[in-house]
Amino acid sequence: MDNSAYPVGFYFSLSFEGEDAAFKEVSGISKELGVEEVAGGGENRFKYRLPTVNASKNLVLKRAIVPTGSKLITWCSDTLDNGLASAITTQDVSVNLLDNEGTVLMKWTFYNAYPINYAVSDLKSQESEIMIETIELAYTYFNIASSS
Repeated sequence: MDNSAYPVGFYFSLSFEGEDAAFKEVSGISKELGVEEVAGGGENRFKYRLPTVNASKNLVLKRAIVPTGSKLITWCSDTLDNGLASAITTQDVSVNLLDNEGTVLMKWTFYNAYPINYAVSDLKSQESEIMIETIELAYTYFNIASSS
């Protein structure tokens, strides 16, 4: 079996408002159909498992801190600092899986996303690790598109 035909998970990009942002890790790309168990009338040996609504995890983005401003960080600051005093501006965010030539193999588009958490790794004087910022986004739903 030729493993070169399979995409690798380390070559990806994130696009936000036409701005490409580099991240070291993206997690939370998942969909799950909820299930509700209902007991059948007069049948006590089992329960019916009926589908309910779709559920998704939050999209979690991690990268080295970028000291210069970016549209993504400005959006996070505006949303998180204002709380519910003003309307939350949602955005569509795309994650692209790339091949070794930079061509998009798969694209996940997260609709009506908005930041719900921003965190920075701990400051430690005894260690020389790169500072990591974590951005967590909630979204309504996502679509999957492939190049084929």
